[in-house]
Amino acid sequence: MKQTYQLADIKQISEAIISYIVKPKTLLFYGDMGVGKTTLIKEIAKQLGVTDATSSPTFSLVNEYQGNNSKVFHFDFYRIETEEEVYDIGIEDYFYQNAWCLVEWPNKIPNLIPQDAIFIQLNENLDGSRSIEITTSESNN
Repeated sequence: MKQTYQLADIKQISEAIISYIVKPKTLLFYGDMGVGKTTLIKEIAKQLGVTDATSSPTFSLVNEYQGNNSKVFHFDFYRIETEEEVYDIGIEDYFYQNAWCLVEWPNKIPNLIPQDAIFIQLNENLDGSRSIEITTSESNN
C-alpha cells in the first residue's frame, strides 16, 4: 500500500492501515523526526479502541493501553543506545503476545524485529503532504 495524504486525513489513513492489516501485528514506523509517526500512532490506537490519553513513551520506552479486542503497546526507541536496553524491558514478551505493537525508531533494534512485522515508511513531501508506504517483511526480502 502506498499513498499520499494530508494531516487532516489521518483518521482515514489509520482506518486503512487497520483494515489492511486486520489482526494484531507489530507495526514498525520509519521516518524523520517530525514526519508524524506519533500522530499516526495515536490515531491508530484510537481506532483500535484505546480511550486513554496516548503519548509518546520517549523516556519510558513503552506505554500500554487496552483496545477493544487486544492490548496496544506503543514503543519509542529514539533514546536507546544499545539493543540490550530493550531486552531489559522484556521486548520478546511484548512482541509475541498477540497484541498490537506500534514501534517508533525500529532502526535502533534491527536484530530484534519479528519476522512478520509490517514496515511503515513515512515521508514529508515538499507541499506539506505525507507519503506512506506499507510493506511486509516478505516484500522487503
